[in-house]
Amino acid sequence: MAEAHQAVAFQFTITPEGIDLQLSYQALNQIYLSGVRSWKKRVSRVRNSLIKGVYPASPSSWLFVAIGILATMYMQSDPSMGLITKIQQHLPLRYTTWGNLHNRAQGQTMVSALVFSTLLWLSLILALRFCLKLLLSYHQWMFEKHGRMSNTTKVWVPLVRLLSSRKPLLYSYQSSLPHLPVPAIQDTVSRYLESVRPLLTDPEFKRMSDLANEFESNLGNRLQRYLKLKALWATNYVSDWWEEYVYLRSRGPIMVNSNYYGMDFLYVTPTSVQAARAGNTITALLLYRRKVNREELNRVPGTVIPLCAAQCERMFNTTRTPGVETDVLQHWLDSEFVAVYHRGRYFRLWVYRAGRLLSPREIEDQIQRILDDASPPLPGEEKLGALTAGDRIPWAQMRKQYFSSGVNKRSLDIIERAAFFVTLDDEEQGMRGDDPEGNLDRYAKSLLHGKCYDRWFDKSFSVVIYKNGKSGLNAEHSWADAPTVAHLWEYTLATDAFQLGYTEDGHCKGDVEPSLPQPQRLVWNIPAEVGISSLAVAQALADDVDCHVFPFREFGKGRIKKCRVSPDAFIQISLQLAYYRDRGGFCLTYEASMTRLFREGRTETVRSCSNESCAFITALESGETEEECRRLFQLASERHQNLYRMAMTGAGIDRHLFCLYVVSKYLGVESPFLKEVLSEPWRLSTSQTPVQQMNLFDLKNHPDFISLGGGFGPVADDGYGVSYIIVGEDMVNFHVSSKYSCSQTVSNVSVSWSSETSHTVVGNHIYTRQYSQSVDDLLYLLSCSPTPCNTFVNKIFYCVNPAYRPKKPGCLSWLCQS
Repeated sequence: MAEAHQAVAFQFTITPEGIDLQLSYQALNQIYLSGVRSWKKRVSRVRNSLIKGVYPASPSSWLFVAIGILATMYMQSDPSMGLITKIQQHLPLRYTTWGNLHNRAQGQTMVSALVFSTLLWLSLILALRFCLKLLLSYHQWMFEKHGRMSNTTKVWVPLVRLLSSRKPLLYSYQSSLPHLPVPAIQDTVSRYLESVRPLLTDPEFKRMSDLANEFESNLGNRLQRYLKLKALWATNYVSDWWEEYVYLRSRGPIMVNSNYYGMDFLYVTPTSVQAARAGNTITALLLYRRKVNREELNRVPGTVIPLCAAQCERMFNTTRTPGVETDVLQHWLDSEFVAVYHRGRYFRLWVYRAGRLLSPREIEDQIQRILDDASPPLPGEEKLGALTAGDRIPWAQMRKQYFSSGVNKRSLDIIERAAFFVTLDDEEQGMRGDDPEGNLDRYAKSLLHGKCYDRWFDKSFSVVIYKNGKSGLNAEHSWADAPTVAHLWEYTLATDAFQLGYTEDGHCKGDVEPSLPQPQRLVWNIPAEVGISSLAVAQALADDVDCHVFPFREFGKGRIKKCRVSPDAFIQISLQLAYYRDRGGFCLTYEASMTRLFREGRTETVRSCSNESCAFITALESGETEEECRRLFQLASERHQNLYRMAMTGAGIDRHLFCLYVVSKYLGVESPFLKEVLSEPWRLSTSQTPVQQMNLFDLKNHPDFISLGGGFGPVADDGYGVSYIIVGEDMVNFHVSSKYSCSQTVSNVSVSWSSETSHTVVGNHIYTRQYSQSVDDLLYLLSCSPTPCNTFVNKIFYCVNPAYRPKKPGCLSWLCQS
């Protein structure tokens, strides 16, 4: 407990002669400097609040308005049309007795003019903000074809640039962003029926149409009225219910089912020294936090339209605390330490000293102290993190029983109040050795769930630093979506490699203060069996998950865009084709789209399995002519793009129906239509990870610094989770997950797709090899005989890889060659 004594600012002893007070001036100086840092942050918050409060104007613009009004009055003109005189009549200054009458009159006129100037200035700000909100509510530009800009959009673009010409802070646009509109119930029901038509037989579709029509004409209108009332009152009619009912009220494990992961560079590891990589990574994350606190992050480079930044507010110093009925997100304004896990022990690592951020080398030294600590874990400490990986109700009960007071509460508070969580892993990961493909799969599983007890899944995000210097992160989903975390991780990797850097021997740069206190070991007093049941649940879930990471290098968006096809549409149609070849049919497909064009917007679902995509795949597999397949593919691509745009602009399907369902539960009424819609399984859940959201380095000049992106677990027990990241012009990385417990998605199922050949591929490649073939078929189309495969991962690979292109017509790669 030596570090605890070092933190004591003063000690006193009571003697017969009185009280002997012993002050520690060094500790008091630390307290003073920490207070100075805290006050600086408060002043910065007040300053930023003023700047963003008057955006798109500036605080200094008040001076110009005041000078203009006074100058006009000096010219014997009244710009207020009598308002200044009326203000002057109500000023209490006219009752004062100081000065002569002339001076009093001049003073009253001056004050009245300043009051009028302030009111005029505030009115202009509100008018500008209203105009900006109207401009940002215009979304027709998204539906215009590339290179064909309408006259309205040509006028709209310079107006937006004019009103947003001042450099904004991170949250400057929040009050100017439009609210998410509530779609007409007729439109939503119509779009829903259109989305399920290719998935249902004629009798099934007639039954669903009857349910939908009954809902629309009766209960739907009543629910819609309540929803519109909420939309008028709330900032966003979806986000709070989505956070609560989809995430926080879920009582199952958040590990695998909700949390997701992000990976390191594919080819490059900046250093093989674990402590050094941790030092730079922690520093980069804290530099990003500083930018968030100072609101210095700007919009995505090359874009005109701002996105909602509300998700950045709870990025750091945030944890999810369990409850019996619902969890709660807790956020603290600041934290000067991070929590570290290593070999079953928990530590508190202070990252600030005397109000300054420690240098990367100082953090490296502190991490090395933790690595060199040979003390064993306390009883129950090693697998304590399994509580966050299992079911939520047992964790809530254990928290109340063992962590509500005493030393356990203090140690748990340190973890939950930490800026973020860091795991120093004893394993080596990455694409290495004689089995790079298998090692990438193990790397993904390690980041997704680890050992089920060596991550703190409740933290907003946990960083993992491996023994060989590889890194990654695991993020909790309720507070933000993947693009926000991807932005953070992209900044971290680029800052680590290109700004902070390392010495020739692989260590961090910077000086070290020799008097830094040791990292504080957390103390626990818990039974050894705490967390055992949660670990069993989490371990069963982790063992059931199969992951495959698939870097596709044959081509990328460059070749696809030459065919005037959206890369995302191309990949989504390839996924549909791969699933069709894998399972012999179509399924309800989820693609995540963001709605951050609106205030507090999060996501919307793109139902990418459309009538057009199914028609194309059916024609391709039945051997239709190339011209017909190209025509159908173009229709499917355009349809997908339109669905994506509609989802982004508030005209989606699923969030509206979800909110109507929530309203029905509040009213205590049952809707067979909504109940059936909300119970439909998403057997193919997909998401694209954004990349190059910041201009921190040029990927063309540094092609080896390619990010692997990240992934997530399958949404349905009998389905696939597919995440992909389009990197540069010539590469696409895929992350595919499924469950071993489903006989239709595991690798030991043999599926024959041709009378000529049939084979079994060992490993979890059910989707990627079939996808590879599907993408290759699209490219060859844009001569295809379906290739036999029995794993979905391999089917993806067959859909995209020209090396696997069959000789017969029908493969998709001719789409791009033609």
